[in-house]
Amino acid sequence: MLEQKQSEQLSIIIDKYRKQKGALIPLLQEAQRIFNYLPIDALSMIGKELKISLSKIYGVVTFYSAFHLTPHGKYSITACRGTGCQVKGGKKILQVLKETIGINEGETTNDLMFSLDTVSCLGACALAPVIVINKDYFGKMTAEKVKTIVGQYRSTDIPVCEP
Repeated sequence: MLEQKQSEQLSIIIDKYRKQKGALIPLLQEAQRIFNYLPIDALSMIGKELKISLSKIYGVVTFYSAFHLTPHGKYSITACRGTGCQVKGGKKILQVLKETIGINEGETTNDLMFSLDTVSCLGACALAPVIVINKDYFGKMTAEKVKTIVGQYRSTDIPVCEP
């Protein structure tokens, strides 16, 4: 069940896109910003209001890796598994991330602070190995940098830039 405030916010977003053809993806992006994931109740509301089948919406959501059907952490950490990053120690960086935040890839911490995912390539090979926290890129990662950066996010609860 959606909270009243969130339901109202979602209604505003639906109304914003109601008459625009092909606006499902931006609508879903805005909906995800409200909830930090896409709960089934929100998807049902979108489908009902826009007369789009839930199966079609679900197909879009599951096709794009940017959408999440389960609660996602406030800070979404993505580690690169690309060749350049792997050659420069990406496997070790991923292992240190797992140990530092206490979860495996595809998981979210119980306090909903961090989520950890991997991608095939982040397109920043010159900075390998690379991680991204929300939209901030951190390159030439080392085990110590991982611990420091994650510690800064954890302790200040505000995004930080790489030192």
